[in-house]
Amino acid sequence: QVQLVESGGGLVQTGGSLRLSCTASGTIFRILSMGWYRQAPGKQRELVATITDRGSTNYADSSKGRFTISRDNAKNTVYLQMDTLKPDDTAVYYCKSTVFHNVYGTRDYWGQGTQVTVSS
Repeated sequence: QVQLVESGGGLVQTGGSLRLSCTASGTIFRILSMGWYRQAPGKQRELVATITDRGSTNYADSSKGRFTISRDNAKNTVYLQMDTLKPDDTAVYYCKSTVFHNVYGTRDYWGQGTQVTVSS
């Protein structure tokens, strides 16, 4: 079993910054990728950014130039540095991890989310 714990959300003014963290723990053989997704009220959950075990990154168009995803493989932790925040960034941000287990193969795990609110 794998658990993901997010932190770093909160209330910030327009133009401000936040840094989200997500740490995976449990029975892990290899983390293939980790990423961030978000869901705003009345909208579908959407990709923010992902990073693979090789360090390859993928960003949503709305994230490019403002957000940066990174990993600390030794700590099984992924970060999302968010700069120049806008009210449209207000959402619950969820951490996702794709994990390869020796016994169960490849599985996806989700954190419970952390609220990010950008005031106008």
